[in-house]
Amino acid sequence: MNGWGVDVARASLNQRNTGLEGLLEQARWSRTQLANAVNRTGAQIGMELKYEQSAVSHWLAGTQPREQVRGVILETLERKLGRPLTYAEAGLQQPKGRKGSDGGDTVESLMDLGRADMDPSRRGVLTAGLYSAALTVPLFTDVAHAQEGGRATRPGGRIGPGDVVTVRTMTDRIADILDELGGGLARPMAAAFLVNTVLPRLRSSGEEKDRKDMLSAASDLTYLTGWMAMYEREHGLGQRYYVKALKLAGAAGDHVTYCRTLRGMSLQAANLGHGNKALQLADSAAQAAPGAGPRLVAFLRGQQAHAASMVGDRHQAFTRLREAESALSRADSRREAVGGYDRSAYQFHVAHVLYETRDLAGSITALKESLKSQPRRERQGRVHSNAVLAQRQLELGHLEEACATWSAFLDDYAQLSTARGDDHFHTMRRRVAPYRRVRAARELDERARALADAKR
Repeated sequence: MNGWGVDVARASLNQRNTGLEGLLEQARWSRTQLANAVNRTGAQIGMELKYEQSAVSHWLAGTQPREQVRGVILETLERKLGRPLTYAEAGLQQPKGRKGSDGGDTVESLMDLGRADMDPSRRGVLTAGLYSAALTVPLFTDVAHAQEGGRATRPGGRIGPGDVVTVRTMTDRIADILDELGGGLARPMAAAFLVNTVLPRLRSSGEEKDRKDMLSAASDLTYLTGWMAMYEREHGLGQRYYVKALKLAGAAGDHVTYCRTLRGMSLQAANLGHGNKALQLADSAAQAAPGAGPRLVAFLRGQQAHAASMVGDRHQAFTRLREAESALSRADSRREAVGGYDRSAYQFHVAHVLYETRDLAGSITALKESLKSQPRRERQGRVHSNAVLAQRQLELGHLEEACATWSAFLDDYAQLSTARGDDHFHTMRRRVAPYRRVRAARELDERARALADAKR
């Protein structure tokens, strides 16, 4: 039961919740508006909530919502007010196990996070699944050269250059598996390698340079794991991995991974529709990388362009695109396996900007250019690009062209384990359904039905 009846049954002392009442007033929301917003936030993490005005009235009267719902209420109010909140501030009891989950030693808390991610029975816990739009991001100057992993705690263990090479190589291989087979298969491998191999090494002794290099390599792997969690719809988990990656990058003095992670966080905010947050994070990444090389500059400028277009800043969006193109033209031919930026990624940013500025035809052209430039091995990226392209072709009224693009999408989707691909697959079936009398749509629907049966 998802209504307020369960909450009433679990009520403690019915003292009026003046904290929640004050936040409701600051948000300028009615009780019905809060209930509806909580339902929407819950839906983003797979919780089917059906709260109404009466439930909020009980909360205000002192009834404590269920533990899982308290986090949803807090996040909903944070998004509305645009600032972090505490459970106490909202008059809510802190859920068990929440205290200190993100504090203390980064290596130890990341170990706990990775272990939870490896365990399917723990993966769906709300505290690991809820995205916070009001999260305060640690500045590089605050985390730079922090002494994470500074003391050896494993007798006999010692970090050497070979250990760093191993972590870098495995990270690249996991990125390849992500591209070829999808995050559903690659992320459990990343979490297991992080927990069983990488993090224990950070508790070993070693030369200062080797320790810093290992912290940097661990940060890169943590960033990649967060990236995969984000695209597997585990947005809160992805965000927590990202914050850990920022802290490890700071401890390593690694500006590049720190800025790249901020850019990933900006993309996550953009995917969830938080344009202002996306722009703030993209700008922060750019400001933290004054001496970055041209490829990273292009990477960051492209994301700034995307975010600026989301908030209606057309001038900044196109200015940033020109800067991204200029920087990319100066980059060498080497492209990083993790978080690399190339011509295909640039054209994808162009497509985002043009779509946000209502140039649908131009956006479609840019997406086609992006696909032409995409490395053949990157099946995961191609699935996303083809799905987006087909949706926009249909929006333009080109049904048969959209069906052909969706058919190409299915070619790759059939080989992947990917929650993002699943979303695109369901969207395709829903949007094609009204056109089944058209031969191209009917054939596509029949193929999709057969594939759904096979995957099931």
